[in-house]
Amino acid sequence: MLAVGGEFHIVSRVRIVIVEDHAMFREVLRKVCGRDLHHEIVGEAADGQGAVKLVLETSPDLVLLDLHLPKLDGFGVVEAIRQASPNIKILVLSSHCDDYTVFRAEKARVNGFVDKNTNTVAVLKKAIATVVGGVNYFSAEFLRLKTERHENPHSFDKLLTDRERGMLSLIGEPFQDWEIAMKLGVSEQTVEKHRFNIMKKLGLKSTIEVVRYARDHGFTLAALRRDGGELMP
Repeated sequence: MLAVGGEFHIVSRVRIVIVEDHAMFREVLRKVCGRDLHHEIVGEAADGQGAVKLVLETSPDLVLLDLHLPKLDGFGVVEAIRQASPNIKILVLSSHCDDYTVFRAEKARVNGFVDKNTNTVAVLKKAIATVVGGVNYFSAEFLRLKTERHENPHSFDKLLTDRERGMLSLIGEPFQDWEIAMKLGVSEQTVEKHRFNIMKKLGLKSTIEVVRYARDHGFTLAALRRDGGELMP
């Protein structure tokens, strides 16, 4: 029996898939889930493509998911899981907790988010127990960033289109206009037009300010990764 939010839930042995590209952290997760929480680890994956294949083969109750993975990033993994098995719970464990990551996690409808940089193993155990008990769990930093963005009438999600957000991530790397044009299969003039619109909407005065904004808000981590069609021409 598990107490969550003042209510008690009967929880059987939970089947978990671990998706993490760092071997040391996979070992930590294995010990926490198996030895400490007495759940069953049905598989581990070190890249996104392997994760999707493993989850579809094993149909776990819970996936512990890092976001920044080789071959296919965590958001691509979430999308594939949601399409095939929408009832599987997904708890994100990420070393990147920034405005854009939080925004994308919200859009992806994950069941929880734990910031690796600021949270302890005790918080991880609480997050797993909470999600397993049927309640979403988001760490304090995630909730702070989410609240600040929702209350900000000038936040990027309210001002920029999907395509502009994708363009901003590429500008922030920073790639040259011709490189972005080649990656997206558009003209340099189209790239210039998007940059102008981004600068105007965000109140930025130069490309340097655009690059700084992209880095400060976490857009550069998403460059070249598909974000709901954002990087598609």
